[in-house]
Amino acid sequence: MLFTEDTIGDLFEKEVENHPDRDFIIYPDRDLRFTYKEFDERVNMFAKGLLSMGIKKGDHVGIWARNVPDWLSFMFATAKIGVVIVTVNTSYKGHELEYVIKQSDMKAIAIIDGYQDIDYINIIYQLIPELKTQERGSLKTEKFPFLEHIIYIGQEKHRGMYNTNELMLLGKHTDVSEFIKIKKTVNNTDTVNMQYTSGTTGFPKGVMLTHRNILNNGYYIGERQKFTENDKLCVTVPLFHCFGIVLAVMAIITHGTTLVMIEVFDPLMVLAAVQKEKCTALYGVPTMFIAEFSHPMFDMFDLSSLRTGIMAGSPCPIEAMKKVVKDMHMTQITSVYGLTEGSPGFTQISVDDPLEKLVKTVGKPLPNCEVKIIDPKTGKTLGPNITGEICCKGYNIMKGYYKMPEKTNEVIDKE
Repeated sequence: MLFTEDTIGDLFEKEVENHPDRDFIIYPDRDLRFTYKEFDERVNMFAKGLLSMGIKKGDHVGIWARNVPDWLSFMFATAKIGVVIVTVNTSYKGHELEYVIKQSDMKAIAIIDGYQDIDYINIIYQLIPELKTQERGSLKTEKFPFLEHIIYIGQEKHRGMYNTNELMLLGKHTDVSEFIKIKKTVNNTDTVNMQYTSGTTGFPKGVMLTHRNILNNGYYIGERQKFTENDKLCVTVPLFHCFGIVLAVMAIITHGTTLVMIEVFDPLMVLAAVQKEKCTALYGVPTMFIAEFSHPMFDMFDLSSLRTGIMAGSPCPIEAMKKVVKDMHMTQITSVYGLTEGSPGFTQISVDDPLEKLVKTVGKPLPNCEVKIIDPKTGKTLGPNITGEICCKGYNIMKGYYKMPEKTNEVIDKE
């Protein structure tokens, strides 16, 4: 029996009903806060705005942005109206973005100004020069036959693009009954998120993940950390990746707790956020944790509120793990193992496991997941201490790679 058969929109609206005034999302560096109710109202406005633009159930909408406050507004808005959000790596250059827009059949993309030295606006105009000459809302481009809209996340106006204020305005003037009707047609087995993964070979593949996949995976990951409504999770990892969307956001909404967001990783910002908001959980890849406890101002911060969190994404050095436990008070830190195709987690340490298990293993299979190690040549299940290929079976396995049936068949067998 899975935790939920709800869609993301339905489950979130239940949480809004249960505790409308609890903080859902906090950006401590700018003192920006949304309660569950405030955030839901904004999401509904975005969803109606997208409908008004002609975005329909089953369409693909991209997002190319740092962890800005409206990243999640777009994600929840698309989830509510049965639209698939295609998450785009913030480090992509023009040719990589071009491939993803084409391969995903993207109908619209929401973007920010840029990231590090990558100018997103300039790249978009280079790829789609028609934006500067065609009327907004009726884009026609030979290169991207599906693409109709570019949305700028922010207040600035850019030729050929809607900005978020204009999207909200469209939402205000859209009939709510249409929105309610479409919401009711969304199924938990519909694809809600497409993430591009290249694995080790070939072109990036669009991993199709459903509401059922990621909501339940997030719930069990939160359970292994013993999340309750009193927890506050500081999120330093990018939202375009499963670490951000599932391990963080889905774990939070299935436990009715609070997200404390960092827009771009900065160790000093993380330490300040944990102290200011009294965060109980912190996520990151090993290099992030090392940057935090190695910071020259580390001793100036009170991190005693921390209890748990996740260090994952690459092998976790034993000494770093021990230091996080001792100096950052994270005595119940966990690690998760998986891959995007598995939504992503299929094994995790529990907060009850001893430190030696934490530093030497990736834990036990999550509930409702079967995991085995096989000999890749014979398919035979192997015994302890023998190296082989790890296989997973369960509710968490992706629908497949978008428009790549052969590649899907290579990684998913009849079991």
